[in-house]
Amino acid sequence: MANYFNTKAVHFQKNDGEKNVSKAKPIYQTSAFTFQDLDDMEQYFSGEKEHLYTRYSNPNSDDLGHGTAELEEAPTGLATSSGMSAILAGVLAAVKPGEHMIVPLDLYGGTYQLFQTELQEWGIEVSIIDFRDLQNVKQAIQPNTVLLYAESVTNPLLRMEDIAGLVAMAAERDGMRVMIDNTFPTPYLLKPYTLGADLVVHSATKYIGGHSDVSAGVLIGGEELIGKAKKRMISMGSNLSPFESWLACRGLKTLGLRMQSQSDNAARLAEWFQESGSAEQVFYPEGLSEHGNGAMVSVNLSDAYDIKTFFASLQWIKIMPSLAGVETTVSYPVNTSHRTVPEDIRSALGISVQTVRISVGIEDSRDIISVFSQALEAAKK
Repeated sequence: MANYFNTKAVHFQKNDGEKNVSKAKPIYQTSAFTFQDLDDMEQYFSGEKEHLYTRYSNPNSDDLGHGTAELEEAPTGLATSSGMSAILAGVLAAVKPGEHMIVPLDLYGGTYQLFQTELQEWGIEVSIIDFRDLQNVKQAIQPNTVLLYAESVTNPLLRMEDIAGLVAMAAERDGMRVMIDNTFPTPYLLKPYTLGADLVVHSATKYIGGHSDVSAGVLIGGEELIGKAKKRMISMGSNLSPFESWLACRGLKTLGLRMQSQSDNAARLAEWFQESGSAEQVFYPEGLSEHGNGAMVSVNLSDAYDIKTFFASLQWIKIMPSLAGVETTVSYPVNTSHRTVPEDIRSALGISVQTVRISVGIEDSRDIISVFSQALEAAKK
């Protein structure tokens, strides 16, 4: 049994037990599985065979769910079609219509929209409040509150959530659970399940896939909640395809190596921005992990720089609405990830028209810094 992260990441996939075993896991690009006779098919329903129909399960998607769970040191996991579908499956496993959940203001915009509109239309009560003071959370708890939801490191201003504080608060109430989006740190830097979270969700589109070529989600937790979430996934048809599962599994194998390199580069870039004086604020976590503090850096540029010229001057650094590939990219939160968040909330959180979110890649940090330096020089008013 492997003890260390990078060994687990390379060897998480199950051996299929076939006579001719491929070194690379085959892609089970099939919508369904065949059986020799009716007794053989009945073995699926008795639990002796694992797969019937790919919407229910597939060896490739199972690998992704269980592999991520192993790295998170959790009992089991479930792969879904996207981070959003993983969030939805987890919430619906933990919260029923008429029950209440509490979530922070500084959420990813897509999650904010899901909680603000869709869930409430389905009869789930949602309070969206400021988590920067957990006293606010305590005061928002109602008799029907069953879930506290948060991001381990927030998007885009990289606030570190007090997961232990949320877990302790939930422990005071019978049946209250904690769900954490751990997309930014990944299990390489942080394992919320080991801190007491009941469910942990990832947009595997990001660091787990790692190469900007797959859309996927993973939900991990205990057998009971993941079992409920799987039923929701099957009913909603939000399973992950075999090929995308295979791609994400390939990415998972190098997660530790990429995160280490990207975190090291991000630390250097954050330090450079601090020293350059070009930003009114530099957002970068501190004390997240012994391995580093993550690969995301956000800045509020000084008004001395024209934001459009800055973005237009970034040479090989691409502008995109997503993050976490091996290439350094930038996004503009007010126009992309937080476009649907009301302006007054963005302003209260510190997200402005000068906010730039940087996903730091694996390039040489000297080249990354050089591009930003030249873009800032070009953008001076």
